[in-house]
Amino acid sequence: MKYYELTYLASPELSEAEVKELKQKINASVQNKGGILDFSSEPFKINLKYPIKKVIEAYLITLIFNLKQEDVQGLDKEIKTEGKILRFLLFSKIKAKEPEIEIEEPPKEESVTEPLATKKTEKKVELKDIEKKLEEILE
Repeated sequence: MKYYELTYLASPELSEAEVKELKQKINASVQNKGGILDFSSEPFKINLKYPIKKVIEAYLITLIFNLKQEDVQGLDKEIKTEGKILRFLLFSKIKAKEPEIEIEEPPKEESVTEPLATKKTEKKVELKDIEKKLEEILE
């Protein structure tokens, strides 16, 4: 099964109840073909940037689902024959992977009971020693 997204514009001449019926019809069509719905948005009205079939408003609905590749062509034909849908876009989508969470262990605290003498201390270099090394290098 592949992951698909279907976004379509429904005619603004429909009532909200008719738009919800259309949405249920498309959802049922996907499920009848063996699809698994992942997300279905509620229809909402938008203003279009340019007229589609002499209409400047439409209901926008998005549906995300899993479906076999062979069954997508049948769904495509059903949507094309639906007169209430102005335009639609159906495309394959890559499903986002769940982020892997890495749990870091908290840093181990140093023991208070250890004597200070057992801790490694860095040997400090004297300024005189540095000057001697510089002179040797420069000669």
